[in-house]
Amino acid sequence: MTQEEEEVVLLDYWPSPFGTMARIALVEKGVNYIHKFEDLSNKSPLLLEMNPVHHKIPVLVHKGKSICESNIIIQYIDEIWKNNFPLLPCEPYQRAKARFLVDFINKKVHGSSVKVWMGQNEEQEDGKKELVEWSKFLEEELGDKLYFGGDEFGFVDIAFVPFYNWLIVFKTFANFNTIEIECPKLVMWGERCLKRDSVSKSLPTSDQVYQAYLEFKKGWSHG
Repeated sequence: MTQEEEEVVLLDYWPSPFGTMARIALVEKGVNYIHKFEDLSNKSPLLLEMNPVHHKIPVLVHKGKSICESNIIIQYIDEIWKNNFPLLPCEPYQRAKARFLVDFINKKVHGSSVKVWMGQNEEQEDGKKELVEWSKFLEEELGDKLYFGGDEFGFVDIAFVPFYNWLIVFKTFANFNTIEIECPKLVMWGERCLKRDSVSKSLPTSDQVYQAYLEFKKGWSHG
């Protein structure tokens, strides 16, 4: 184990798409780490200490120092572990564009996904319409490339593939089949990503996400 790999801990919650992003980035870079899942209803003293501002996961702890927020964690991993190919583009404009797209995914795609996940009736339908709009935008950004950054899997792919997994689950309980019809290139991209070892090892299965949804609904109905 190299010095850079010593004392690498990821505080995480397994259904979280943001935690999944950090897991994928670590696997892509071949980093050995200790994985600690959090009970978000009873957060650990370590999480409260390492993220005193938001008390949220994921948190990467490297040599006793904490790095918070998934997009910042991915960029930190890319800068510290320079083995393998870079996760972010080298050219400044492309790096800026990748950062914009990841911010778009974390805000717009996540926000609309939560509407489908948690919403009822009209709110859920609004979320589905928004996801179609965002997916069309992302498909246009993807174009004919294998991945958002070109031939190599990278930053934007890592950020979006956990939500693509949610879109698959939404077909089960929200009758959300529009993406397959409206965005065939995006679906091909998604299937390509799901075959990567880093993604398959890090991503909850669709069945696991659906079970998390059922547990959420059960708790919500009795809350």
